[in-house]
Amino acid sequence: MYFDTHAHYDDTQFDEDRDLILSKMPHNGIDLIVNPGSNVLSSEASVELAQRYSFIWAAAGIHPHEAKQCNPEALQKIKELCLHEKVVAIGEIGLDYHYDHSPRDIQKMALYAQLELAASLDLPVILHDREAHEDCLTAVRAFPGIKGVFHCYSGSLEMAKQIIKMGWYLSFTGSITFKNARKAPEIVAWVPSDRIMIETDAPYMAPVPNRGKRNDSANLYFIAQAVGEMRGITVSEAAELTLKNGKRFFGV
Repeated sequence: MYFDTHAHYDDTQFDEDRDLILSKMPHNGIDLIVNPGSNVLSSEASVELAQRYSFIWAAAGIHPHEAKQCNPEALQKIKELCLHEKVVAIGEIGLDYHYDHSPRDIQKMALYAQLELAASLDLPVILHDREAHEDCLTAVRAFPGIKGVFHCYSGSLEMAKQIIKMGWYLSFTGSITFKNARKAPEIVAWVPSDRIMIETDAPYMAPVPNRGKRNDSANLYFIAQAVGEMRGITVSEAAELTLKNGKRFFGV
């Protein structure tokens, strides 16, 4: 059985066949899915999905792309959503210096505000870090009591060691199957067995052999296969390991 620790089924790419896709997940061996939000409306949609499907859990948060929406009213709504019984984390939050859809100072404000919220609610964090490694590490270090995961990990081995030392987790997407993922084999092989998770980031980041197509949780097999090859274990062992870690991290 597989645990997709990060997928966006509220995305408009699933509007035509969302229920059809999700209804097939148990038959595809998908045991659990966490659906993070990217703003208030997305977080509300994530909670609605979690209410409809027993195997889906939600996270609520404001993505760095949407950081300009992070005002006191939005934060209060996120806090209220986080009190729902099927919300297991705050996310997806973080910093994105690649697209810079929101000014960086606004992104930092939103990140720190939501880290404070996570600390007050004792919830784990799903962190988005794109080309903002040092600032993300600085933010995480400012909240030593919080546990979290660097989703779609793209940093170096040295950074991975710092993250693990802080008690955080690393999660890997289909990007580790790409030919240009030169750092991935060493990092995936190194990560302690109790700190690694896998995710699709659906509908994005479809793994080889489906790269370029709309992604969904059924492709988690190919990510587990890559993890197994890099760690010298079987696909089923990689699936079992990451399922166990995901359940522990999210408390489900």
